[in-house]
Amino acid sequence: MATIVLVVIYIAFIGLGIPDSLIGSAWPAIYQEFGLPASFVSFVTFLISGCTVVSSLFSDRLINRFGTQAITAVSTLMTALAILGFSVSPHFIFLCLLAIPLGLGAGAIDAGLNNYIALHYSASQMSFLHCFYGIGVSCSPYLMSLALSGGAWREGYRTTFWIQIAITAIVVLSLPLWKRVRKTAADGDEPAQRTLPIREQLRDRQIRLMWLVIMATTVIEYVCGTWGTTYLVQARALLPDAAAQILTLYYVGMALGRFLSGILAKKMATWPRIWLGTVVLGVAAVILITPGHVAVSTVALFLVGLGNGSLYPNLIHLTPVNFGADISQSVMGATIAVAYISVMLAPPLFGLVSRFLGVTFFPYFIFLWFVIFSAAALRFARRQKKLGRYDTTV
Repeated sequence: MATIVLVVIYIAFIGLGIPDSLIGSAWPAIYQEFGLPASFVSFVTFLISGCTVVSSLFSDRLINRFGTQAITAVSTLMTALAILGFSVSPHFIFLCLLAIPLGLGAGAIDAGLNNYIALHYSASQMSFLHCFYGIGVSCSPYLMSLALSGGAWREGYRTTFWIQIAITAIVVLSLPLWKRVRKTAADGDEPAQRTLPIREQLRDRQIRLMWLVIMATTVIEYVCGTWGTTYLVQARALLPDAAAQILTLYYVGMALGRFLSGILAKKMATWPRIWLGTVVLGVAAVILITPGHVAVSTVALFLVGLGNGSLYPNLIHLTPVNFGADISQSVMGATIAVAYISVMLAPPLFGLVSRFLGVTFFPYFIFLWFVIFSAAALRFARRQKKLGRYDTTV
């Protein structure tokens, strides 16, 4: 039974990834049809990310009251209807309005399913979960490209709507199974969840340190994804198509890092895998700032994805161990909110930095955030040891 529910969760995480790359793929056609400046996409993406932050922060209250399965079903339906709304929107203002339910649905799914996996399944399955998110993110640009080849971005949204509504149906049909799933570890019943208000979390030094660790790995991930191509074109003198192909290797490295982490989880505990990913990321950051042939940058970006890709799911999986299973949903929701705030602000932050220091500062920016990540992670782990919560058996 637990295996069936796990498959449903994987499918739901594909649904979480599907909307994330749709707007970027369709926007060149959308802004031309509506006669908008290309920069207006920021309004839509900012609303999506902002609403995702809000729903992540309130996810613990909703999930503790209605259950992960119900919130997942409703939230997936919300994202499906928002996607359908995009396909029939007659004006830009409707895209902005529809970004609200799209973001609210995404945040609840993300926080709820991450915590559910952390409580009921292994670290290996957490890494695989985030691989399935990558499948969703990768599928939508392909489906949209097929639609755009016929000149119809709306058809791309309609196609993804049908996929999303099918995922909703699968989640709804599986609802009776969720209640029969019990915690896989034979260490007693799962404790009742309680809400830990955000103001109390802010007083906890360990939670604040974890937020900084999550922020750093998220900044590295999204700055590389957003600015990697621009750096290769402007600083390494590559053509845009060649730069895009190299950036694909970055995403391949990220997916491979999460997949390998899932395989290694059968023989290696989570903290050692976090330190392994940190070492790979550190090597990549050093290579990235090393002058040389463009092949050096290619290898460096692949290794950034490989090392950094596994860090987020592994850190997220330790939330119940690090802070207690009873408040894990509250901490998970706030932590994912911090991640989405980073997603929202990191690319513009580097854009501001690049105006003064140039795009050539990109490798040093990544190295700086690697240093921040390493320092915060080491500090967090050291304090966990003092508190007796540094568990190397999970």
